[in-house]
Amino acid sequence: MRHQSEPTTAPQPGAPQPGTGRAGRGRARLRAVLASGALLTAGIVPLTLAASAGTAHAAMNSSDVIANLFMWNWKSVANECTTVLGPAGYGGVQVAPPEDSTTVSGHPWWEIYQPVDYNLNSRMGTETQFASMVSSCRAAGVKVYVDTVINHMTGQGSSSYGGVTGYSKYTYPGLYSTADFHHYPADCPESDGQIHNWNDYTEVTHCELDNLADLRTESDYVRTQIAGYLNKLIGYGVSGFRVDAAKHIGETDLAAIEGKLNTTADGTAPYVAQEVAAGGTGQLAPSAFEGTGSLLGFDYADDLKAQFTGSIANLKTFGSSWGLLPANKELTFVENHDTERDGSTLSYKSGAANTLATEFELAWGYGTPEVYAGFDFTNSDDSPPADSNGFVTGTTCGSGWECTDRITGVNHLVAWHNHTAGQSVANWYDDGSNLIAFSRGNQGWIAINNESSAQTKTFATGLAAGTYCDIVHGAVSGGSCSGPTFVVNGSGNASVTVPAMDSVAFDTSDVVSASSVVSETFSENATTVWGQNVYVVGSIPALGGWNTSNAVLLSSASYPVWTGTLSLPPNTYVEYKYIKKDASGTVTWESGSNRSTTTPASGSATLNDTWK
Repeated sequence: MRHQSEPTTAPQPGAPQPGTGRAGRGRARLRAVLASGALLTAGIVPLTLAASAGTAHAAMNSSDVIANLFMWNWKSVANECTTVLGPAGYGGVQVAPPEDSTTVSGHPWWEIYQPVDYNLNSRMGTETQFASMVSSCRAAGVKVYVDTVINHMTGQGSSSYGGVTGYSKYTYPGLYSTADFHHYPADCPESDGQIHNWNDYTEVTHCELDNLADLRTESDYVRTQIAGYLNKLIGYGVSGFRVDAAKHIGETDLAAIEGKLNTTADGTAPYVAQEVAAGGTGQLAPSAFEGTGSLLGFDYADDLKAQFTGSIANLKTFGSSWGLLPANKELTFVENHDTERDGSTLSYKSGAANTLATEFELAWGYGTPEVYAGFDFTNSDDSPPADSNGFVTGTTCGSGWECTDRITGVNHLVAWHNHTAGQSVANWYDDGSNLIAFSRGNQGWIAINNESSAQTKTFATGLAAGTYCDIVHGAVSGGSCSGPTFVVNGSGNASVTVPAMDSVAFDTSDVVSASSVVSETFSENATTVWGQNVYVVGSIPALGGWNTSNAVLLSSASYPVWTGTLSLPPNTYVEYKYIKKDASGTVTWESGSNRSTTTPASGSATLNDTWK
């Protein structure tokens, strides 16, 4: 049986007012949460790592996009890491729960959320196949994050995918006995043992969720068994966990379990991300769980649906002012396997709007973005493509599977996202309805047309002059573009036609013609204190247009000389200065009047300067 829903308040179209609170929203079966760390170094995965890591808070970097390959089998995940995710720049992959689960008639997808043992033989493959998958993904530069079910066991069935028999609801030979579960009346105040009051902390954490045997996670024995399972996964090279039903475990028990976890093969604590449905107060509020990991962005996904079925012009201010979770604690997504089934968010059934929303998510840069790729369904309980025994068969995109991670625009915007990381949103345009455009500093630009007809406009892109390849519809290879190209003039403007329900995007790595740009190297001799970096900012878009938020960071590889090579419009008068910025964003300008230069008509030039 699946989890019941908590009280739901459906999102309404239109932009929320800053600071607007959110009522408790539906909780279907899963509510997945996780986030990603840095790209990995390829190599052999150690099988045991003993050092205790404590509470998990992994650092993010620009390669933070996660592909959520919902219920793909291990061989298919390994192949996707090697051939698609790694080459595209994805930093992580979320995989389905690998622990052994019950098997019931019809093999509904939610079987995998009813464990009977912590062995790793599951619907998705064997333990050997799982270990091989993790190794392959790590070698491709993709971290693996595992969906884990540790709040409960099953409530039905008599056999498992891994061949376990002889278990019952409260007895799992060699693992748990009746004393390891919550019961009425000692723990749960409800005579049927189920949750009735979703705002009561005791009921939410000590009663059963949909008749599933609720583990006594305050018990050190139970905590040790759970931590042993998670440490086994860490030993295979797993980098972190999505915790199913975290709200029903509670932050105190989660913190205790995390304190028993080992260091990962990355040399960090495992990243722990929690499924906590929005709504609730006190210990049941999402904010109560910020100390034990990240949170799934149901708020983000709800609001995206409201805008992409209303007016995306509202997205100009999308972020914390809308009442979203803190960016450094939010895993953003357009849909997950729960929300696509309950209709609270967009889904593959939304067609082009779903693709556009995913591209916006990657371009906007709030939180840690996740791209969901699942399977087709008619009824909410439908199994993924599987054999007669329920074992999931290999993924064939377009034949029962929705491979959103491979859609050209989505796939190429992962690299766009990585390339523009750290750059502020600038050069916003909207038509008051469903055509928007913006840049990320002076490094990348995108236009999204959620309207039913093509739109042609002259946009301020903020990019240096040049001919750029539209990476939504093509790619640069051998100095040419396989899709449309667009010319940015010396003022940073470009005339662009954006097709109906489509987008156009390019960044400074997508220049296909050098005829309208030249190469200029800025070389500045400047000493700094710890935490400071040197930037160049100037009068043209490629130098930030005097906006210090869009200044160009120089490299300190030859410290105290800071250097950077940029593409600038040819034969153009430019004024510029150097600045220093520290970690808090404090800006220190060099003294004196503006520097100036005229770029060459062709070729390249170097400016050798010393801090004033």
